Amino acid sequence: MNMKSVLAASTAVMLAGPALAEPTAEVLHWWTSGGEAKSVAVLQEQFAAEGGTWTDMPVAGGGGDAAMTALRARVLSGNAPTAVQLKGPAIQEWYEEVGLADIGPVAEENGWDDVLPAQIAEHMKCEGQWCAAPVNVHRVNWIWGNKQILDEHGIEMPTTWDEFNAAAEKLQAAGVTPLAHGGQNWQDATIFETVVLGLGGPEFYQQALVDLDPEALTSDTMKSVFDEMRVIRGYVDDNFSGRDWNLATAMVMNGEAAFQIMGDWAKGEFLAAGKEPGVDFVCAPTPGEGFLYNVDSFAFFELEGEDKQQGQALLANLIMGPDFQQTFNLNKGSIPARTDVALDGFDDCATQSNADMTADAEAGSLLPSYAHGMALRGAPAGAITDVVTAHFNSDMSSDDAVQQLSDAVANAM
Repeated sequence: MNMKSVLAASTAVMLAGPALAEPTAEVLHWWTSGGEAKSVAVLQEQFAAEGGTWTDMPVAGGGGDAAMTALRARVLSGNAPTAVQLKGPAIQEWYEEVGLADIGPVAEENGWDDVLPAQIAEHMKCEGQWCAAPVNVHRVNWIWGNKQILDEHGIEMPTTWDEFNAAAEKLQAAGVTPLAHGGQNWQDATIFETVVLGLGGPEFYQQALVDLDPEALTSDTMKSVFDEMRVIRGYVDDNFSGRDWNLATAMVMNGEAAFQIMGDWAKGEFLAAGKEPGVDFVCAPTPGEGFLYNVDSFAFFELEGEDKQQGQALLANLIMGPDFQQTFNLNKGSIPARTDVALDGFDDCATQSNADMTADAEAGSLLPSYAHGMALRGAPAGAITDVVTAHFNSDMSSDDAVQQLSDAVANAM
C-alpha cells in the first residue's frame, strides 16, 4: 500500500471509528519559551486524547537554527522524525532532497484549499501535493510597547520611522532604554526587514528581499535603510549581545525598555506572564504599509510503519482542526491560518492582524518574511543576514553595506 492510500485509510478510520494501530509521532520543534511551550502542549494533549503516543523533541535555539542542525543529523542517519516544524522554502528543499509524505488525503477530506489563503496554501505544497500543514500566521512587522513607560513620557506608538526616532531620543534623554533587542543575527534581520518595508514600501520589499533585484539592493532607498539601522543601533542597551528574543520581551514587560520590534509571538510571552493588551502593553504595526508573514507549519517525512503513518494523518488532521487553530493561536499570540475560525476571545492586536492580513492579501502587500525563512532559500537569506549583522555590529558605512549586500547575494545565487 502506498503512502497516499495509507493516509486515506487512516483518515477514514479516524473519522469513522477506532484506529487499527496506535498512532505514534516523534515531533521535532523549537517551541521552548513560555508562550510557545504552552502552545505546543495543546497539540500534545489533543494527540493523546485521540489515542496517540507523542514523543516530544524540542530543540532550543533562536529561530530554529539548532533544530535544523538536529534534523539534518537525524535524516542523514536514516532516522527521520515523524513530523518536524518546517516553513517556507525549506519545505520544498527537504522535499527535493529526501522526499516528503503526501498528506493530500487528509487535506482533501477536510477541504484545506477552501479555508486557507492562497499564499499560505502554496507554501504547504510540494509539486502540487500537500506535504505540510500550517499551524498559524504570525505577523512579523509589529512593535510592542510598555504602556506605563509610554504614558509616563507622553509617547504615542510611532507611525513613521521619524516618529520612532523622536520617541527613542526622548526616552533615552530620560534614562530609559528605548529598544529591547537581542544580538542574534535573526533578530537583527527582523528589524532590518521591517525597515525595508517601512521605508521602501511593499513593492520595494518584493524587489529587494524576494526577487533579489540588484538595482533595489544597491539603491538609495537601501542606503536609507542602513542609515536607519545605524540610528536604531544607538537605541539598544550595551548588554544586548547574544540575548534571546524572549528575554528582550521580558525587558519590555518589566519596564527595563520601552519598545521591542518582534513578531507577534512576543505577545504570547506577554499573555503567558499575565499581562493584558491595552493595559500593560500596546501593539502597532511597525511604521509603513504591508504585512510580513511567518507561518509555522509541520512537514512529514516518508516513513514505514502503520503506526507512524497514522500518527502523521492524525497530527495533520488535528493541526488544521478549527478548535486547535483557535486554542493554539490564543496561546501563541498569532492568528489562525484557517480563514473560517471565529475570533471570539482574541484580543485587539489579533483582530487587527487578521483584518490587515485580509486587506493586504487583496492589495498585493501580503509578503513573506525573509528573516523568518518564508521568502528565500537558505543561501541568499543567510548572505543578506550576514551583511546586516556585520553592519549592525560595526561602523560600516551605508555605501559599503549596500555594495556588500549586492555582492553577497550574487555570490549566493
